[in-house]
Amino acid sequence: MEQDNTHNKSGEGGGFISEDWLALILGLVIFGLSLMSFKGTDILGWGAKTGVWIDPGKAITAISSKYQTVAGEITKIDGQKITVKKKDGKEASVTVDGDVSALKVGDKFEKKGMSSIMSVALTYLFALAIMTIGAVALGANVPKFMFGFTLAFWLSYLCWFMGHFAYIAATKDQAAKFGIPWAMSMSGEFGFILALILGLIIGNFFPGLANLMKEAARPELYIKTGIVIMGAGLGIKAAESFGLASNIMFRGFCAIVEAYLIYWAVVYYISRKYFKFSREWSAPLASGISICGVSASIATGGAIRARPIVPIMVSSLVVIFVAVEMVILPFIAKFYLWTEPLVAGAWMGLAVKSDGGAIASGAITDALIRAQALDAAGINYAEGWITMTATTVKMFIDIFIGVWAFLLAYIWVAKIDVKPGQKVDAAEIWHRFPKFVIGYVLTFVILVVMCWPAAKVMGPAEKEAAELKAAVTSIETKMKATTDATALAALKIELDGVKAQQKAVNDTMKEPKSFLSKAKSASSQGDVFRGLFFLLCFFTIGLVSNFKKLMEEGLGKLAAVYCISLFGFIIWVGLFISWLFFHGVKPPTI
Repeated sequence: MEQDNTHNKSGEGGGFISEDWLALILGLVIFGLSLMSFKGTDILGWGAKTGVWIDPGKAITAISSKYQTVAGEITKIDGQKITVKKKDGKEASVTVDGDVSALKVGDKFEKKGMSSIMSVALTYLFALAIMTIGAVALGANVPKFMFGFTLAFWLSYLCWFMGHFAYIAATKDQAAKFGIPWAMSMSGEFGFILALILGLIIGNFFPGLANLMKEAARPELYIKTGIVIMGAGLGIKAAESFGLASNIMFRGFCAIVEAYLIYWAVVYYISRKYFKFSREWSAPLASGISICGVSASIATGGAIRARPIVPIMVSSLVVIFVAVEMVILPFIAKFYLWTEPLVAGAWMGLAVKSDGGAIASGAITDALIRAQALDAAGINYAEGWITMTATTVKMFIDIFIGVWAFLLAYIWVAKIDVKPGQKVDAAEIWHRFPKFVIGYVLTFVILVVMCWPAAKVMGPAEKEAAELKAAVTSIETKMKATTDATALAALKIELDGVKAQQKAVNDTMKEPKSFLSKAKSASSQGDVFRGLFFLLCFFTIGLVSNFKKLMEEGLGKLAAVYCISLFGFIIWVGLFISWLFFHGVKPPTI
């Protein structure tokens, strides 16, 4: 799970907190600030949102409408609230300060918002401030961290910006809107791949530049913080489709049980039988390859009291192979699994051996498959369900790392080493437990609990509203087709009754709809920083992937086991298990 073994995860240079706990705290702080939207205050509303672009000047806007430029023709005036119809045909509402008596429906209206440069600058300054506080808590070299983070931020954001270029990111339906003859349909998340590639180039060919960012190259800190924030958005989606979310969690649990029972045993057997590794090497290697990368290998190494060099060598391999998987697997899923999106999400969770790699791969797969499904079949899947599936599977794997370490510790103490007095108790399980998962669960559960009452009302109400709308259309069509006065009178009475029902249903939805709108606004503001931390994770994964140095340390034989196990059966068994448990389960459509 951990990829960056450059830094001490338990606090370094006088630090007083581990990276795991820090990610939990930072994620919850950002989540807490985003919740102020429920009070009508968009504290993070200035966060920079990057959209698909042809004109670079229009690529970036503030995430909250309160900070955006709103322009168009007035369609409604309700006190200080003005509703306008924009050029794209969509309506937007804005609250205006001062006298509005001179305004009337049909007038042109414009409210200037925050500039894109200011939005990005504030996003950078906030991220720098909160991560610098984290660097102090970790005991890092603060000036070097700030300088390295600044470089990493702007280089990563450049990749994110370029990844949203219309020829790269636009889907087929968007291409027409932008007036371009073709597009790669990669979606904006292709910026993650660009960031990874740039990081790999710098890390392997420009070591001097990579060294300047070394103090800020903490991919697991970024991804864990992002995952804590991500729980909120997934919580809203789960509340809106609770039956499907619980289904995913159950299937995810079943899938990881299969993974533990199959993956670990086979990798351990191959290491012992065919590569003649000792138990000290085989157990951490099996855990690192089959379960969750560095954390699993370190937990296993500690449980069996292996020498420190053993999990460190495995950790080095994780960095390389996760980078390879992240580049390859999402694109395989795009072309061959777009008809089974949740199979693809579970596959990322089972096959990619790090939290950072699995969740970020899930995010890319989410974007790629949604774009492919929309282009190929006109199906518009709701965003986030593929990512949630990958995350759920990966989180179950994380949760059981401590239990697995406990089991292996017991086996080694009781059956293999049999050293008097050596034991591992419940404290060992807690020590191995990935603390950031607590934050992910908290943000997820809090938003589910908050949104569930409103979502429970909205679901049936929206269905009824759609049925009533269809009924109105049907009645109006009949009225146009008849000239019989008696029939028209009867249809008019029926239409009035249906419209009365429509009004009642709309009134029922008004309050829960407003609540869910605030929830989504809060989630979207936090999601700006979730995306940013994912982006920094990709970039810094590349930075720490020094292929030449790792080969000089003698990783050839270990790499052979890793390669054979991963590409020989883990990826394909993971695909089969994913298919077995998630085949036919679809995300909601929009």
